[in-house]
Amino acid sequence: MSDHLLFVLRLSAIHGRWLLVAGLVAGFVLPQLAQLLRDALPALVTLLLFLAALRLGPRSAVGAARDLGRSIGYIAIVQLMMPALFAAVLIATGWTGPLAMALALMFAASPIAGSPSLTLLMGHDGGPALRLLIAGTALLPLTVIPTFWLLPELVGGAGVLMAALRLLLLIACAAGLAFVIRVTVLKAASSEALQAVDGMSAIVLAVTVIGLMAAVGPAVYDDPAGLAGNLAVAFAANFGLQACAYLALRNTGLGRQAVGFSVSFGNRNMALFLAAQPAAVIDPMLLFIGCYQVPMYLTPVLLRRLYADRGP
Repeated sequence: MSDHLLFVLRLSAIHGRWLLVAGLVAGFVLPQLAQLLRDALPALVTLLLFLAALRLGPRSAVGAARDLGRSIGYIAIVQLMMPALFAAVLIATGWTGPLAMALALMFAASPIAGSPSLTLLMGHDGGPALRLLIAGTALLPLTVIPTFWLLPELVGGAGVLMAALRLLLLIACAAGLAFVIRVTVLKAASSEALQAVDGMSAIVLAVTVIGLMAAVGPAVYDDPAGLAGNLAVAFAANFGLQACAYLALRNTGLGRQAVGFSVSFGNRNMALFLAAQPAAVIDPMLLFIGCYQVPMYLTPVLLRRLYADRGP
């Protein structure tokens, strides 16, 4: 690897959160590029996971048996109980429509593939977020069943299950390859090498967010009121969930791991449903899904102070 490339990667690692902001802006102002990159999202998400697993290594991913059990318990609450409860609230109140269904999908989704990278960008341990990502994706075919049973408007549950299984296979392959490289080629990785991996992750995150913003740019002119409303709800849902989780967990036995749990709580992989659900179901929700990327990738910028290390 050339010195020039290493320099670029180091700069990307240091200023990674600003690269995410640049990606958001590009998604707004370059809708044709956003649409083009949207088709590459599966590959980008897989690459992002590979880089996160490569950076953290197998020990951080697996963790202690107690931590793995805690992750599974967390997923049971966050992906099974909470979305089912939200679906019950929708039924009780009679709230329907694209925004209500989009929020139901958000609650039911597993953590985003970039959650470990977002946690690392804020200077915290990405291991808990990676364990939640793996556990959440592995259990998704089971945890989504109650939500789709309670909300028949979200048809195509079988497609979602198959998409979750395909994503799980990609995760197993990407993480497995990364772990093999980490215990062989990068067994004694230097801090400079790990910083280069961080820089690659920041660049891939920035490119990914451009593709996820494909529906937002046109709404600036076609539906500004709808854009503003969806954006406000997206910020409230994402940052609200992260803040509530962190304030509840930071003084528990989780300690500094609370950051990875909280980032995963608010940032969910709604992009999974783009390929799994029928177009008639997903198309009305695309604006919210795009708006949801804004607080997601502004997390390292706007919530950095909230997640400031207060531990010993």
